[in-house]
Amino acid sequence: MLRIVLVRPGQTEYDFQGRIRSRLAVPLTEEGTRQASEMVQQLQALSVEAIYCGPCQACLQTAEAFARALGKRFKQMDCLANLNAGLWQGKLITEVKQNQPTVYRLWQENPEAVCPPQGETLGEVRLRVQNALDKIWKKHQKGDGNVIVVAPEPLASIIRSEILQTDFGDLWQAERRCGWWELIQYEKNSVVSKV
Repeated sequence: MLRIVLVRPGQTEYDFQGRIRSRLAVPLTEEGTRQASEMVQQLQALSVEAIYCGPCQACLQTAEAFARALGKRFKQMDCLANLNAGLWQGKLITEVKQNQPTVYRLWQENPEAVCPPQGETLGEVRLRVQNALDKIWKKHQKGDGNVIVVAPEPLASIIRSEILQTDFGDLWQAERRCGWWELIQYEKNSVVSKV
């Protein structure tokens, strides 16, 4: 059975400040580099078939740390690009909460009903995530191994939701998470479990 190691990249300055990174090219901070190294150490003994990542700078840096340590190449997948937050990009989460309290609350309670101004809907992101998971499944379905997928928040929460068929959770809170991983068993078209 395929297991996906869902990795959130290390911290960026935007994560530290509580800003919405979206698709902006923001590098890892010193703390983010330390977090990536720590995750690599935690997963060093795990047999890994492949490493996939989104195109953002923090994902690429985190995937590169895994690739060097594990002696593997990583593959960048454009369909693992983070949610396009449009005009919210670069804004503080508290700024959105203060200036657009109704939209902020709705994004918390029912995120699929909100589209960030000039951004993309969660429905559009889910289609991209399903496409990425289909490609990974086709390539690794016969194996009984582990595949690392490096994805920023809130994309990682959407990937997790698609695999486990659960709610997204609080995507505002997810936006602040970085530098951690979880192992999820994945079988296409069926819910398996979080390991």
